[in-house]
Amino acid sequence: MVLLRLNKESPRKCSLTPLRQRSDLQLRWIHCAIGDIVEVGEVTLLHPEGEPLSQADAGRPLLLVDSSWRDLPRVLRSVHGRLHRRALPAGLTSAYPRRSNLFQDPAAGLASIEALHAACALLGQRDDTLLHEYRWAEEYLRLNAALLAS
Repeated sequence: MVLLRLNKESPRKCSLTPLRQRSDLQLRWIHCAIGDIVEVGEVTLLHPEGEPLSQADAGRPLLLVDSSWRDLPRVLRSVHGRLHRRALPAGLTSAYPRRSNLFQDPAAGLASIEALHAACALLGQRDDTLLHEYRWAEEYLRLNAALLAS
């Protein structure tokens, strides 16, 4: 898995930060600023405008971009590689309480850890331990039980 995190995002608010302590996970962390060229090779990019994620995507590393929705297009302009855009299924619901006073997130957006967990589950590699440090894990699993069933 490749986790690309925009430097301006607070690590304290990042739902992926607890995974840094996990030596059992094969994670490649990339930190960048908007405009930094980032080489990722051939990857499956989680993207809301992609084709549906399927088992056929399991052979490629998964790329998850941790940034605001507003910054995502600018971040992706500097990501180089063969990007297979794949979307999570409609109906997944975030348990993360959003409270932006400045911008509106897409209605179907998930916290980064929720998106990573859902993608792994859909690729046949469900790992609920990814959620151990996620404050809203129980609610997320309850809300999405039908879509995440193995």
